[in-house]
Amino acid sequence: MRLVIPEREFGAYIFDCDGTLADTMPLHYRAWTRIVAELGGSFPKELFYEWGGTPTAQILTLLRDKCGLKVGDVQRAAARKEEYFLEMIREVKPIEAVLQIARRWHGIKPLAVASGGFRRQIEQTLDALGIRYLFNTVVCVEDYARGKPFPDPFLEAARRLNVLPTECLVFEDSPQGVQAAQAAGMQFVLVPRTDA
Repeated sequence: MRLVIPEREFGAYIFDCDGTLADTMPLHYRAWTRIVAELGGSFPKELFYEWGGTPTAQILTLLRDKCGLKVGDVQRAAARKEEYFLEMIREVKPIEAVLQIARRWHGIKPLAVASGGFRRQIEQTLDALGIRYLFNTVVCVEDYARGKPFPDPFLEAARRLNVLPTECLVFEDSPQGVQAAQAAGMQFVLVPRTDA
């Protein structure tokens, strides 16, 4: 995997988790197909990747409103989807090209994870890879009002790291995440899909 990284140093480095630090997207897709099938629908893979980085409850609402998915209690369905993912947590693999960057700057520059996932799931993913210690802070869906493509996750990470947004470099794999980084006034590195 080749990453195109700006040559200058940044004040802080912010990483998405799923599909960026951790090769979890295939596992998330399996969890999604399971919950969506239970709810009587389907979730095309391209749509899944297009909506990457979007909080689970928001995706369920979109599937309900745009695709007619019969979701009763969105929060309950979102929790079930996350449980399905956590059942597979031991299968998570790192995305080494991105982890090399985090390891390089660990202890030198402030590092954060900014994710659209639930804290429990993100922390368990980082723990499964043995890398949570690399990061000064972990920002999850519980920590902000608006998820990606809004800038809130990245702005909260910059605030916690006490670094200006323009001094942050974001690593992201999804179109929604890239939009959020741009909206935050941050430069970004696009991480290619591992299944592409």
